[in-house]
Amino acid sequence: MKDIFTGILLLLLFTGCEKNKACTAATPASEEARIIAFAQWNNMPLMKLSNGIYFQIMSPGSGQTPMTNSEVTVGYVGKFIDGTIFDQNSRVKNHLTNFIEGWKIGLPLIQKGGTIKLIIPSAYAYGCTSYANIPPNSILYYEINLIDVQ
Repeated sequence: MKDIFTGILLLLLFTGCEKNKACTAATPASEEARIIAFAQWNNMPLMKLSNGIYFQIMSPGSGQTPMTNSEVTVGYVGKFIDGTIFDQNSRVKNHLTNFIEGWKIGLPLIQKGGTIKLIIPSAYAYGCTSYANIPPNSILYYEINLIDVQ
């Protein structure tokens, strides 16, 4: 009987610990100072969208603008704001709807052949969800070349 009671007590304690580890989603406003510091450190003149996504259009392109249902081909480098590369690919083809929200918002700012830099608050990336090697509440920086739009 004592072993059952001890087991239940341990189960309740561990369950309580898990609740304390729950992620609280960061807001774009709470991450703004870090985003601005990153941009200043890298001498990046940025524009800000009302939702807190920052961008710099390196080349606007001259072809088709991606829409929600477009299939896009992109080349990109993804970094954390400490400069660590977490992902890069010279050519990926996928529907825009399959990318993170920050890309869905940012890519339509350029046209086919364009290049954009995006600093995406965690709320428009993966939020409280870790993904591959990206921890929860990570601000993400991307350099994206929009190769094709269909």
